[in-house]
Amino acid sequence: MTDTLYIGKVPVRRTAALAPMAGVADRAYRLMCKKYGAAYVVSEMVSAKGICYSDRKTAELCTVTDEERPMGIQLFGSEPDFMAEAVKIVLEYRPDIIDINMGCPVPKVVNTGAGSALMKDVRLAESITAAAVKAAGDVPVTVKIRSGWNSGQINAAEMAKAAESAGAAAVAVHGRTRDQFYSGEADISVIGSVKEAVGIPVIGNGDVSDADSCIRMYRETGCDLVMIGRGSYGNPFVFDEIAARLRGADYAPPSLEEKMNVMLEHIRLIISLSEKNEEMAMHEARKHAAWYMNGYYGSAKFRGRCYQLSSYSEAVGLAEEFIALQRSRGIE
Repeated sequence: MTDTLYIGKVPVRRTAALAPMAGVADRAYRLMCKKYGAAYVVSEMVSAKGICYSDRKTAELCTVTDEERPMGIQLFGSEPDFMAEAVKIVLEYRPDIIDINMGCPVPKVVNTGAGSALMKDVRLAESITAAAVKAAGDVPVTVKIRSGWNSGQINAAEMAKAAESAGAAAVAVHGRTRDQFYSGEADISVIGSVKEAVGIPVIGNGDVSDADSCIRMYRETGCDLVMIGRGSYGNPFVFDEIAARLRGADYAPPSLEEKMNVMLEHIRLIISLSEKNEEMAMHEARKHAAWYMNGYYGSAKFRGRCYQLSSYSEAVGLAEEFIALQRSRGIE
C-alpha cells in the first residue's frame, strides 16, 4: 500500500480522513482533527439550492482555510441544474475537492429527494454527479453513499459504477443502509464489493474508532482510504493513533489531564471562531465537552453537567473537578 492516495490530482495521506458530519464537524472540529493527524477533512453538508438562493450561512459553511487542506466542500441536492450552479458558486472558496452527499438518512434531507433518497434513483444520482463534474472543471468531484436504501436494496456497487461513469474521482461508502441510520453494525463487505466494481478510489466508512478497526477496514475491504465519523467524537487523537500504527511506530494514548486540556483547547477554538457571544458559543461546545469525558468513572453525571455549561470558566472548573474524581479512583 502506497503512502499517498490521489483523488483527482489532490494528494491525500493514506491514514484516515474525517467524515463530513452536519452539526458536528465545523471548522473548530476540523482544525482539532487536522492538528492530530486527519489526512483529509470535509465540510458540513451544504444545500445546493440554499447556496443558489444566497443562503446567509454559505460563507460560514464553505470557507476553506489553509490549515484544513486538503479539504472538500460537501453539497446535497436532488436537481442537476441546482447542483451545477452550486458547484460554480462554491468554487470561489477554492475547495480541493467537491463532495456530493447521497447518503444522509435524516428525514428533512431525504424528504427533498436528496441524501440517501438518491440511492433509490441511480439514474438521477448519475445525472447530478455528471452535472457537478462538468461544472467543477479541474476540481475533483466525489460522491458519498450508503450500502443501500434498505436491506432488500443493497445497491452501493451499482451507485458507485454510475458515479464513476459520470466522472466522479472517488466514492465514499458507509456500510449501513438508510433504514439503519446509525444503529446496528456497518457491513464492510459492501465496501469490498464496491472496490471490486470500480476503478476509482474507494473510501471506507463505518464503525472505525481506533487503529485496530481502521486496519481491519483496510485489510478486509481493500479500500483506498478510511474515513472516520462518530469514532472521532471527543477523540481527535484517533488520527495520530492510526498514523502511528500504519508506520509501525509506538503510540502513547493521551493521559486524562491531556484529554481535558485538549477539550478546553477545543472549546476555546469554538468560542474564538464563533460569531456569537461566549454564552451562545458554549451551547455549541457542550456536546463536545461531554464526548471528551466518555468512558470514565462517573462520566454520565459529568456529561449531564456539560449540557449546562454557559461559560469557558465553568468548563475549566468542571474539567478540574473531573480530573480530581478520576485521580481519587487511581485513574490518570
